[in-house]
Amino acid sequence: MAAPEDRIENSVLDAIRIGDTVAMTVTVREKDAAQRRIGVDCRLTSPDGGASVEGTARLNGPPENANPPGVTPRTAGAPDRAVHFSAMVARAAVSHPIPTAIVHPVEANALRGALEAAHAGLITPVLVGPEARIRAVARTATIDIGAFRLVATEHSHAAALAAAQLAQRGEVRALMKGSLHTDEFLHPVVDPANGLRTERRLSHVFLLDVPSYARLLFITDGAININPDLDAKRDIVQNAIDMAQALGIASPHVAILSAVELVNPKIPSTLDAAALCKMAERGQITGGIVDGPLAFDNAVSPAATAAKHIVSAVAGRADILVAPDLDAGNMLAKQLEYLAGADIAGVVLGARIPIILTSRADSAHSRLASCAVAALIEQHRKTRIESTA
Repeated sequence: MAAPEDRIENSVLDAIRIGDTVAMTVTVREKDAAQRRIGVDCRLTSPDGGASVEGTARLNGPPENANPPGVTPRTAGAPDRAVHFSAMVARAAVSHPIPTAIVHPVEANALRGALEAAHAGLITPVLVGPEARIRAVARTATIDIGAFRLVATEHSHAAALAAAQLAQRGEVRALMKGSLHTDEFLHPVVDPANGLRTERRLSHVFLLDVPSYARLLFITDGAININPDLDAKRDIVQNAIDMAQALGIASPHVAILSAVELVNPKIPSTLDAAALCKMAERGQITGGIVDGPLAFDNAVSPAATAAKHIVSAVAGRADILVAPDLDAGNMLAKQLEYLAGADIAGVVLGARIPIILTSRADSAHSRLASCAVAALIEQHRKTRIESTA
């Protein structure tokens, strides 16, 4: 950005200190599309509002081919944010909303998330937790919960148990985390007495809508399995493939991540990757195209794949990224969220019902996307049952 053509008056300059917040109004006055340049009028006001100065500036836009090297841009004209999430929410809203237990929603964001998903036609909330606290939060935040069923419990632990029992009886078809810790939320789910376990290990999937990536991106496991062994990784991979298929990806590309793309006995994650690929060849993992080990750049960047002469059906076009451990998966997903502007959703798989795992920091769009994932998984389950009936 060029310097304003008018100099800043001393009265304004003297009034500004390092760390101050100043008010600046910018108005576009001209646009040169051919040169990718705009002219703007600027007005800067001192912190006390007592002095201001006006000027003009010219801004040069980035070149048309300014996408990061090797990253496939989205279709021209598509929104920058959440284009995939928006389509997914619209698709999920077509069917009937799924009854969903909102577990211990004693903070405004938890209640608001349930309300937004209900209004979008994704879920029918059943609020489970201390009634007085829930109603008090609703009054304070002016959230109308009058249409929702409320199952009263004494505290968060009892809310988690009651929600699992509702699911066991078929009264709800999904669980959604409210204002309680994840381990407390999931404890009744993993308890065999509540009938929600399957032969699969539970695993978590971050689903990301990354502005610079042409596909939805699944990252697993970044929230539940800390240091999974090979058996656990097999379930983690299969859970993610099943989720991708429920979202309409018939044969997802699965990249087993490591630091390098060659098998190295000194790097255990490369050995696990090679074993998982062989398991996929022998039918122990089904429904996806699995390859690894692949470093992150080779998994998502066609340019990096070409530069390293990697021949792979997955490299450069991965749908699912399987991290070697929880630390790597969690950091990778959060980096894409906070540094690459990705919208993020989260679900837990491997139980008899989908489990929606939201964060207090999640945007409204992210909360809706998490509910949409659960709704699409439930729709997919029903379709499979009907097709085999």
